Amino acid sequence: MQPNRNLLVRKLDSPQTWNPMGIAIFGREPSVSGNAKSYIKLGSVRRIRDAEPLDTDESIRRYVRCHIFYLLRSTLFTDKSTAYAHAKYLPLLRDFERIHTYSWGSACFTHLYRALCRASRYDTKEMDGPLNLLFVWAWERMPCLAPVPRQTLPPAEIPVAMRWSHSKRTTAWSSKTVETFRHDIDYMQEVSNIPIILWQF
Repeated sequence: MQPNRNLLVRKLDSPQTWNPMGIAIFGREPSVSGNAKSYIKLGSVRRIRDAEPLDTDESIRRYVRCHIFYLLRSTLFTDKSTAYAHAKYLPLLRDFERIHTYSWGSACFTHLYRALCRASRYDTKEMDGPLNLLFVWAWERMPCLAPVPRQTLPPAEIPVAMRWSHSKRTTAWSSKTVETFRHDIDYMQEVSNIPIILWQF
C-alpha cells in the first residue's frame, strides 16, 4: 500500500470540534491546558491509555490511538514543551484504518528541517525537533562525532537507531570539548567511499 502523502498538507478541523473529537478518539475527555484549551496534557493521555482493559477491539484501538498521540509529541514532532500536545493531531487518529497509510516519515523530516532552519538564526540558543534522528545521522555519517567506535556496534539493520540505543559512551568521547569536535569536523574524511553529508538510513 502506498503511503498517504496528504499528511503534510492536511486541512485541520475547526478547533470547536477538538473536544468532542478527543472524547470519540480516547473514549473519555482528556485534560487540557488551563491557558490554551487546544493543548492536551500528555499525562492525562497516558493515564487514559494505561486504564484501558484491552478486552475488546475498540479498547485496543483506543489504547493504540493514545499511544500514537503520545509518540507524536514525545518523539516525532517534539518541541520545547514536553507536557502538552496540540489537539490539531486528533483528526489524524480519527480513522483508525488509515493511520498506517500516512507518510509519517516525511512529516517528521519536514519538522526536523524546519527546526534546523530556526536553529540557524543568529539569535537562537536552543533547538527542538526529532533530534534523535539528527544524532543517529551524524553518528552514522561522521564517525568523529560518534560516542562509541562504529566498528564495535552490531550490524546496521532497520531501524538503524536501535544499534546506538544501549551503547555505553566511551570516556574519551565524554571528555571531548567543543573545540575538539570542531577540529575533528574540519579534518574529517570520507569513510568507505560513502559521502559524508548524505541523508540516508
